[in-house]
Amino acid sequence: MTSDSYRVSDSNPNVTQRTIRPIAAATIHGLTFHNNTLYALDTLNGYLLAVNPLTDDTKIVNAHSWKDFVGATGLAIADDTLWFTRDDSVFFCPFDGSQPPKRFVSLGYPANGVAVWQSTIYVTCEKTGYVLIFSRDTGREITRLYAPGIGLENITVRDEELWISDTLEQTVYCLDRATGEVTFKILTPFEGPTGLAFWRNSETQEETLYVSYTYEEPYIRDNPNANPNHELQYRDRTFVHPLYYRYDPDKKYALSNGYLIEMSYVEELSPLDPIELTDLEWRIALPAETERQKVLSVEPVGLPFTVQEIDGVKLAVFKFDKLTSDERHIFGWKARLQVWGIKYQFDPRDGEDMPELPSDFGDRYLVDNDNLAMETETIQNAAQEAIGSETNLLRKMYSIRNYVYDRLSYGIKPHIDPPDVALARGVGSCGEYLGVLLALARLNGIACRTVGRYKCPAHPFERLIPLEPDFNHVWMEFYLPGFGWLPMESNPDDVIEGGPYPTRFFMGLAWYHAEMAKGVPFERLYSKGQQITKQQVSVGELALNHVCFTILDELNPRNFSDI
Repeated sequence: MTSDSYRVSDSNPNVTQRTIRPIAAATIHGLTFHNNTLYALDTLNGYLLAVNPLTDDTKIVNAHSWKDFVGATGLAIADDTLWFTRDDSVFFCPFDGSQPPKRFVSLGYPANGVAVWQSTIYVTCEKTGYVLIFSRDTGREITRLYAPGIGLENITVRDEELWISDTLEQTVYCLDRATGEVTFKILTPFEGPTGLAFWRNSETQEETLYVSYTYEEPYIRDNPNANPNHELQYRDRTFVHPLYYRYDPDKKYALSNGYLIEMSYVEELSPLDPIELTDLEWRIALPAETERQKVLSVEPVGLPFTVQEIDGVKLAVFKFDKLTSDERHIFGWKARLQVWGIKYQFDPRDGEDMPELPSDFGDRYLVDNDNLAMETETIQNAAQEAIGSETNLLRKMYSIRNYVYDRLSYGIKPHIDPPDVALARGVGSCGEYLGVLLALARLNGIACRTVGRYKCPAHPFERLIPLEPDFNHVWMEFYLPGFGWLPMESNPDDVIEGGPYPTRFFMGLAWYHAEMAKGVPFERLYSKGQQITKQQVSVGELALNHVCFTILDELNPRNFSDI
């Protein structure tokens, strides 16, 4: 099965900067490099593909034995022996194809991924929840390690480390090979990672981690035999992409693939009812500076603004001496941002023996200041039931999240109901999920706040094309004393009825989250220095907002020392 004609040129630096798209591949689930050639398993077709990473030139290596590989998911090559998983078994055969595959071991449950290190075979199995470790010589199980995630996992070995990808967690884990302890974890820029492998430049010894992804892509098909002729269809998409990362053990987080994006937020003045406002200030929050988001520039759109700073938070302030319903304006801002995926590396030990909250946090982040129904019997009972006897802050927050996910299902509504109403109904939007999470956390002494505002459409291959989000989005941050604010998504991890739920966005955010100024409302109106309430005049009744993202470039966090 050798394919010497598909070797990577170590002298070409661009090999670490391109997406690899194997020709004719439908669903890649196993990945490895051997003799500087990329090999990938197409589980649907049973193809073992040799791919030139510089050109995507592709060859089917197992042209006469492809039926043996249909449904195969894990792939490893060691000492000229090919290893793969299929159904509930691990198989091996000579890499040159001179002999048919032989069964190494059967698990009784589907075997997902396989890796080989000297005389040791590592096998991932979702059903058991373990990484199973076997002796290559005897085929007997030596020991097992807890699997770090809950989805289908693939695996590779690098020196003293195990690296595992998880489809549901949208995460790659680095584990200590001896103990199985997670050293750090990295959010992937795309959903559904299905395989991973390291490629090492033999001249520079620089390593690049490649990850494969598989998903179904919706598209509009032009069918001339139908009326109307446009139909919604789905097609398989699969590719291999470098996973860039930088782990900072002191700051306890890992950054992954970033993007340079341009974001604009613009209001189009178009009042629904007659109105006249004098000495008006229209305040719109500006993008925030965070550990995963850097603001390179901000400029006005339509009308000039001044920048107001409140407790370190920046707002764009548009001033109108007099504003009537007969006027038409567009005004807002356009910002250029660097955004990254981030995953914090805290564990329950960090939730014990913590310092006290800052003195001013109680009045700001532990009270009902946003219609959270914290005084109702429904919410107070839920707050107690959610944590039981738990005292650890991180475990309490995790339990509250799971409690809310058990009782709510996602659904978009035209308005946001209070947490007691949403909890009784059992269906909520992201804002209603957030309201329940905030109420239960605050009643349990966890300082938390609303953050967010928009997500860039997650289409990083669509560069230089204006992308418009379908709706706004909110999530939360909770405070870990002694460290600071940690992010947690409101509802996107609620993907499995009854759990278990992935933790990809528990103390983590993907690159496509755009963070606005925190601790202040996103948009407010003031007349003669006094805030205008929603009951008096609603922003939504005065103007239409236009939100647009443009992805300009992909960024490697290792190339930026100031993040």
